[in-house]
Amino acid sequence: MSVVVESPRGTCVLGGISAVLSAVDKLCPIFHSGPGCCMQTTAGEAGQSGGKQPHFLSGVSLPSSNMLEREVVFGGVDKLRSTIEGAVEIIDADAYFVLTGCTAGIIGDDIKSVTSEFAEKGIRVYPIETPGFAGDSYLGYEAAFKTFLTYLVEEDIPKQPNLVNLFGVMPYHDPFWSGNLEELTRILKKLGLKVNTFFTEHQGIEAIRTSSAAALNIIVNPWLLKSAAAEYEERFGVPALRIPGIPFGATDTSAFVREVGEALKLDRELVEDIIAEEEDYIYSYLETAIGALSWKKFAVVGDSNTAIGVTRYLANDYSFTPTVTIITDPVFRTEDKERIIRQLKELEYAKPPEVVFESDQYKITEELKKHGEITLLLGSTNEREIALVKDIQCSVISFPVTDRLIFNRTYAGYRGSLTFIEDLYDNL
Repeated sequence: MSVVVESPRGTCVLGGISAVLSAVDKLCPIFHSGPGCCMQTTAGEAGQSGGKQPHFLSGVSLPSSNMLEREVVFGGVDKLRSTIEGAVEIIDADAYFVLTGCTAGIIGDDIKSVTSEFAEKGIRVYPIETPGFAGDSYLGYEAAFKTFLTYLVEEDIPKQPNLVNLFGVMPYHDPFWSGNLEELTRILKKLGLKVNTFFTEHQGIEAIRTSSAAALNIIVNPWLLKSAAAEYEERFGVPALRIPGIPFGATDTSAFVREVGEALKLDRELVEDIIAEEEDYIYSYLETAIGALSWKKFAVVGDSNTAIGVTRYLANDYSFTPTVTIITDPVFRTEDKERIIRQLKELEYAKPPEVVFESDQYKITEELKKHGEITLLLGSTNEREIALVKDIQCSVISFPVTDRLIFNRTYAGYRGSLTFIEDLYDNL
């Protein structure tokens, strides 16, 4: 039975795949879809992610077969073939990926046979046979990495004991993805590690190709990439460390550093020295602003990665009281929900919040209305309206973000937590 969701947070699987490909340097998505899919999926992801657009290709600049009635009746493979030829001729990309829209998926166009023609000529063109109606943006993230594993990640590459792959932070669907990855990378580099984020520092196809050489996959997410993690371990012997939520502030970031150090058997003295240095840095600033923010009872609305990090930081490190945390991801597996709830309930100081899984904006608003004690609301641009109705402070920290510009701002890690407190003060 169909379900109508008010103001869904994200797009179809096509949008999620395109967002991933657009964030990797010099990869070219080719849409085999109806007119408008390129622009609408870009608008639905990057367009609601703090105003930052993909730097290589996006929106109307993406090549597309623009399927019409003729292609629906007679098939669209000929038009797809000419579209790929044009894209290869005009766009200087390291690899090209054909994405199927709903139209192509319904009529069953064989895109794999078309991409094989180009592959036989030595041109890197790969199919992603996951039509738009198959799921949402989160499935798109998983489908993109499944394709990378199928066609790009190479076997028999010498292991690099200091190389790690950093997964779980979704480009554009996390409005702070660039800054979050940069801060986590900064911390990991202090441990002497080389970091594949795939999306920052102009990393491209080479980072994907050699990701099998990593000593560890770090998945900063409570539920994504379960199958990809298993495939990396089975095919390439790369174990996975799952961090259930982006670490915010000293408590969780120091725990993150220790877990990575233990997983890689790093020198414990080095690990503790780095933690001491980072904690001294942020506490020396925080102690100068004691009392700048009065005590709050807060609610959080957002994806699980962000909501866990924000809730735990404000409760554990800043002594605010959480009332309700609303998770907007489509989390289906029972064990994943239990992992999320456990992270939100097992706090060091505060009484744990009520945890609600809901993606419908109307129901989210109704849930927030129940909590008259809230004095601080942390969510997306969508939550500003209910904050105005309740006449309480609101800070925009989760997708969708349409009322601020975000380059590499971050709330993650050690230094991001300082920025977070600054922004809370600015929104008093």
